[in-house]
Amino acid sequence: MTDRKTALVTGASRGFGYAVAEALGAKGWHVIAVARTVGGLEELDDAITAAGGSATLVPLDLLDDDGLNRLGGSVFERFGGLDLFLHAAFFAGPLSPIAHMPHKDWDKTVSVNIRATGRLIASVEPLLRARHGRAILPVDAGPIGTKFFAAYGTAKAAQAALWSSWAAEAHTDIAAIETFQPAAMPTALRARFFPGEDRSKLTPTASEADRLLHSIHL
Repeated sequence: MTDRKTALVTGASRGFGYAVAEALGAKGWHVIAVARTVGGLEELDDAITAAGGSATLVPLDLLDDDGLNRLGGSVFERFGGLDLFLHAAFFAGPLSPIAHMPHKDWDKTVSVNIRATGRLIASVEPLLRARHGRAILPVDAGPIGTKFFAAYGTAKAAQAALWSSWAAEAHTDIAAIETFQPAAMPTALRARFFPGEDRSKLTPTASEADRLLHSIHL
């Protein structure tokens, strides 16, 4: 176990998840960083270590059911619980009209963003109860109902619905189950969606990470 507060961050190898994990590490938290991309996780570890923090790297595909099943138990055995869970991992396939949506992209959208979110909730809930921790889901209401964003918008809406029902279940021993809507950021995902956009007008991921941590008084 560690005396430091402990956070589990999915999607930690890039974008908003990386920025929040790095900011938490700089504040002295121990960060359990989950992502598929090993190189991105190693870069994060270097950044956190340079800031005086510490991290545990978990290379994990959210389609790996056995890996998800092991995650909660491994965290409990080593850390005894969680103070924070940020679920920033997300899969987005190419934009497409609904009638032409590739089946494999739709199936992966459902599996990674909806099914795995439910499994993660089941895995981390006892860990959050153990520390009176809190859970945060980044949300994006903008594309819901927008043409060509059917898969992305559906997945975001479904995640938010899962999160809202979880919050409504009145866990008095969990500090908060809440959402956070970041401003538009210059992420790789956004670049795929809006390739001609002026990225200088977007908000840096580090700024939004700081805004999130300030909003929850960290």
